[in-house]
Amino acid sequence: MQKRTHVDLSIIILSYNTASLLKGCLASVFSFQTPHDTWEIIVVDNASTDGSADMVKNEFPSVRVIRNKQNIGFSAGNNVGIRKASGDYVLLLNSDTEVGPGTMQAMLLFMQSRPDAGAATCRLGLPDGSLDPACHRGFPTPWAALTYFFGLEKMFPRVPLFAQYHQWYKDLSTVHEIDSPSGAFFILPRLVIDQIGLLDEHFFMYGEDLDWAYRIKQAGWKIFYNPIVSALHRKKQSGRAHADPAMRKKTEGYFYDTMRLFYKKHYARRYNWLATQAIVLGIKIRSLV
Repeated sequence: MQKRTHVDLSIIILSYNTASLLKGCLASVFSFQTPHDTWEIIVVDNASTDGSADMVKNEFPSVRVIRNKQNIGFSAGNNVGIRKASGDYVLLLNSDTEVGPGTMQAMLLFMQSRPDAGAATCRLGLPDGSLDPACHRGFPTPWAALTYFFGLEKMFPRVPLFAQYHQWYKDLSTVHEIDSPSGAFFILPRLVIDQIGLLDEHFFMYGEDLDWAYRIKQAGWKIFYNPIVSALHRKKQSGRAHADPAMRKKTEGYFYDTMRLFYKKHYARRYNWLATQAIVLGIKIRSLV
């Protein structure tokens, strides 16, 4: 009987009607993989209708494809892959990303060298070269949420008092702690998942990364931003910036619903009625803009 190869890293890629983006993502992963890398790649397809799953089977035969019968959302879809993963570390990688040279190896080595790291992310760059703000966040406490929703963070991005959500005042060229990475590139040890549990499936789309990060830090782990290596995130071609107005409106609704859910789950009992109402009002105003 052939001995099974030990897997260092399980890469989970959730797909829903992003065949061309998914192809670019997988091509980038394979182009920088070396014979020494012990990775497994699992694509979970959320009932796409654009041939995504068949494309992977035909063009990337070593990738394991799991076909869901319906679109069960980001959290539940990724959980399907996580349950099948065998790696010491798990990476959630969006189908609309493309990794840079050495990114996977460097991030895995970083995690292996930091026993206090419960999760980490690389620098996620947008197509215009700017930083994807979702990869460098503080938690949306009532004050951080209010300054974000009412535009104070945008007006004073370098002032810690007003920029607690995206923390633009930190040195973005150095490795440092953050509260939450983006689910687009979210690496963590399997033992952390075993400790805190899977993604909360109440979060259908958006907010699940914040919730996971919150639980990771509550369990005593640190979360790091590592800008030494990077990945491209083509987020303006999907999700809230989708070209289709109907799809864009639908995903915007998911975004604000999950913000309410996150606040209710983690903060509602910690803050008084007035703070809670202010947050709810801020979320509602932004959802109508």
